[in-house]
Amino acid sequence: QVQLVESGGGLVQPGGSLGLSCAASGIAFSFYSMGWYRQPPGKQRELVASINYGGSIYYADSVKGRFTISRDNAKNTVYLRMSGLKPEDTAVYYCNARPGPRAVGAVSWGQGTQVTVSS
Repeated sequence: QVQLVESGGGLVQPGGSLGLSCAASGIAFSFYSMGWYRQPPGKQRELVASINYGGSIYYADSVKGRFTISRDNAKNTVYLRMSGLKPEDTAVYYCNARPGPRAVGAVSWGQGTQVTVSS
């Protein structure tokens, strides 16, 4: 059974920093691309950052230079370090696992963690 468990959300002031973690189980983690999505209130879910099984990284333009995605294959965990946070970063953040060509499985989602940026 695939499980993605996010942690690290919370309330932070504008300009502050926050780190998210997503621990995966039930998948061959190193063969999966991992991503962080977010869904602001009343808006659609959007891709924030991703890191594939080869280590290639993508960032949405809105977070470039402020967010850093990384993964630790030994710990089956993907991280998102967020700095310079803005009120518009407020959203529920979801972890996503997508199988690469050497993996067998389906796309999976975590339950989400709330990030609120407010003074």
